[in-house]
Amino acid sequence: MVLRVMAPERLTTARLILRRPLCTDAETIFTRYSADPEVTQFLGWQRHNSIDDTRRFLHFSDEEWGRWHAGPYLIEHLEDARLLGSTGLHFETPTRAVTGYVLAKDSWGFGYATEALGAMVRLGKELKVHELRALCHPAHVASQRVLEKCGFACQAKRIEGTPFPNLEATLCADALCYVLSVPRST
Repeated sequence: MVLRVMAPERLTTARLILRRPLCTDAETIFTRYSADPEVTQFLGWQRHNSIDDTRRFLHFSDEEWGRWHAGPYLIEHLEDARLLGSTGLHFETPTRAVTGYVLAKDSWGFGYATEALGAMVRLGKELKVHELRALCHPAHVASQRVLEKCGFACQAKRIEGTPFPNLEATLCADALCYVLSVPRST
């Protein structure tokens, strides 16, 4: 049996604050990144077309935190609390989780994704996650580099028919599956 440890609702890195989303964050999330077609093109969730879509995400976030004692985190800049994006852990089992990240366009290229994902890797270890996975569209080379910097390895096979609902050409593609295995303590 795996002991479920409550994840902290707030984490701090060198430049970032990662915190549990609140219902009052809906408008900022919507305007900063969740409705932006360029930001959401390679994501596995549907771009938000209305503030109600963002409110549904916040409801989902609360359910995740209630079920698994962890879930989505918003990424804020440490100095000015400006919302940069989001990350988090989505548990499939008590020892296996999926992670990822999304950043507002004006936050690209500063290393924030690597810093936030590194925090999720450390949190996963603290929560006794043995396998951390992330799916990536084959054309999203920048995300592939971030995953590799954080210790993830691309599995040889692709996950066929993965939904990428924001791409015009197709709703599904063969995603690359990146995995970080954490050795079990003896």
